Amino acid sequence: MTLFRLDASILPATSASRALGDLVEEEWTTAHPDSAVTRRDLAADPVPSAAWQNAVTAGFAAEPDRTDAQRDAVALAAALADELVNADALLFTVPLYNFGVSQHFKTWFDLAFTDPRTNPEGTALRGKPATLVTVLGGNYDAGTPKEGWDHSTAWLRRVLEDVWGLDLRVVQRPFTLVGVNPALDAFRDMAAALKDEAEAAARRSGREMAELRSKQPAA
Repeated sequence: MTLFRLDASILPATSASRALGDLVEEEWTTAHPDSAVTRRDLAADPVPSAAWQNAVTAGFAAEPDRTDAQRDAVALAAALADELVNADALLFTVPLYNFGVSQHFKTWFDLAFTDPRTNPEGTALRGKPATLVTVLGGNYDAGTPKEGWDHSTAWLRRVLEDVWGLDLRVVQRPFTLVGVNPALDAFRDMAAALKDEAEAAARRSGREMAELRSKQPAA
């Protein structure tokens, strides 16, 4: 068994998304103690911003005519796809940044998406159990002042669940800036309850992935 884990938070020491991811991973490894965990930390090792362009343009050139940068980008895309395809379950921890998708995650996804196994015609990831952990500094639910300002979660679900066809669970924790931003102090009790709910959902998701994968052949 292998769990692939990707982290996108740029603040590892205080990351709420990584903390929830730890709970998912803990449940997985409790169920599969001999499981390997393949890690990709996009803060410590970000995907080069030019790699996607080089991988795309490589597709329009015969292999002998490709530049070294194009060959390197194609090889990196294949390595990213290998990590996904070879894993039995997938875990993504991706915070909301500036009301949108993490730059590091988007750059990673775009490059991985150029590999034939993970593009729209590829089926290598269909049905693979996965968990998306995402955290929001504020609260963007219906009826809140910033309803609709979360432009990340829906996109993440679209590409992971609909494009790649993953069997996806979503663990979300709002109000992570309560206790940091004094303007949110009135929401301390609500934030604490939401934190507890997210932690329970993270543990449940890890158990569900482990149980589901136990019933299927290994990748």
